[in-house]
Amino acid sequence: MRVLLMTYGSRGDVEPVVGLAVALRDLGAEVRVCAPPDFAELVEGAGARLTPVGKPIQALATGAATGKAPVTLSDLAADLTASAYDAVMTAAGCGVAAGEGGVAAAGRGVAADEGGVAVGEGGVAAAGRGVVADEGGVVADEGGVVADEGGVAAGEGGVAAGEGCAAAGEGCVAVLATGSLPAVAGAQAAAEKLGIRYAFASFTPSNLPSPHRRPAPWPGQVVPEGETDNLVLWKLQAEHLHKLLGEPINAHRVSVGLPPVSDIRSHVLTRRPFLAADPVLGPWQAAPELGTVQTEARVRSEERRLPGAGQEAAELGVVQTGAWIRPDDRPLPAELESFLAAGAAPVYVGFGSMLIRGTEAAEVSRTVVEAVRAQGRRVLLGSGWAGLTPVDDRDDCFTVGEVNQQELFRRVAAVVHHGGAGTTVTAARAGAPQVLVPQVADQPYWARRVAALGIGVAHEGSIPTFDSLSAALASVLAPETRARAAAVAATIRPDGAAMAAKLLLDGRW
Repeated sequence: MRVLLMTYGSRGDVEPVVGLAVALRDLGAEVRVCAPPDFAELVEGAGARLTPVGKPIQALATGAATGKAPVTLSDLAADLTASAYDAVMTAAGCGVAAGEGGVAAAGRGVAADEGGVAVGEGGVAAAGRGVVADEGGVVADEGGVVADEGGVAAGEGGVAAGEGCAAAGEGCVAVLATGSLPAVAGAQAAAEKLGIRYAFASFTPSNLPSPHRRPAPWPGQVVPEGETDNLVLWKLQAEHLHKLLGEPINAHRVSVGLPPVSDIRSHVLTRRPFLAADPVLGPWQAAPELGTVQTEARVRSEERRLPGAGQEAAELGVVQTGAWIRPDDRPLPAELESFLAAGAAPVYVGFGSMLIRGTEAAEVSRTVVEAVRAQGRRVLLGSGWAGLTPVDDRDDCFTVGEVNQQELFRRVAAVVHHGGAGTTVTAARAGAPQVLVPQVADQPYWARRVAALGIGVAHEGSIPTFDSLSAALASVLAPETRARAAAVAATIRPDGAAMAAKLLLDGRW
């Protein structure tokens, strides 16, 4: 019994998937995770097998990627869609993964060697000529080319998966995908090709079409002035996304023998997605009272058009499980323990997998250190992709890399962060007051939710200043904010991954 999980994004996109992988393994499932190669240690440390997807995500985000990189959004979408498709097909047992210098092509029944040349099982280059090598390594002639029904068929650029690959996926009960939309589309296409169940997961309600909230416009999208109908706005967003991504995603679908779709977003999100967010911290509809449980919610659209392009339905179903929290029992480093023991609880400042654009790392470091010191507090910097570093050699400031935040946040006075879903729920579960300095994507949503719950402050603007951060810290360090944060912490449910694992294996979603 195998479950394939695919994600492409930063650590915040991978950690919850690893949490789900652990829960699935606890129920006896075999789990394979398709994720950026940066996270091999994280995935394999949880007992799952990693199949790499695409280029290292940090190198792409920081501009450090080498070699020929896609230069347009369409190129990037095409690359991610194909990479995710190939990774899922490989994880399903259909083909062999690419060598270090090659291009993965498992979804098409072949694999690239170190020089990037596609080879068949016997090692003879085959894909470029549209033929298949037999097991002895000899290129099959016209009479020996394997047809679709046998599992592989020659295509323009090589070979395409057929019923044989579907047979390879017979041990798989489901494919679940999240992260970058083109990568999710590739994973969905692989599940469709293999004939196995597919599920989409979002870690935030703000990404799922709902009449209860306004969608965030995508880059380049023009929103009609004065339009207030949320369903209309979601429909316009779907149309815009299809214009941006539909062509490369549909081109890939056709290349692997699948029909094109008219609405990419609705197709990959499905009509019944998982919402892996805590129901108090990130409720699907209206905020529930503290202590209530919202495992599933349905929103009736009153016979209106769904917020996709050209679909009719009576309801949109969402299965809210709670956040998928990766178990973490790692001890804190000895030097960090010594710093924590040497004085009062510090304020943690870290922006995770975010670059603070529009300023320099040294300037951000100086700003946050001075603002925390102005409150009479010690400073604990999480270096992260923002590159935060100490500004002097005083002993009231300490810098850490990747550590067990579940343990650390229980021992700090407050957490200043970017507002990623994972960091937000970790701080909330620890009872730590928060200052959210949102940068992109769903982060403004989480900032608003933290402020609405009274457990922290939503910083205005993406670049903190001494004055703005000082004012926010004065608020969150007040005793009443900590008391409220402790009350909310008691309501955060820890079993979201376990619930999702049971639903996936039972097919009940």
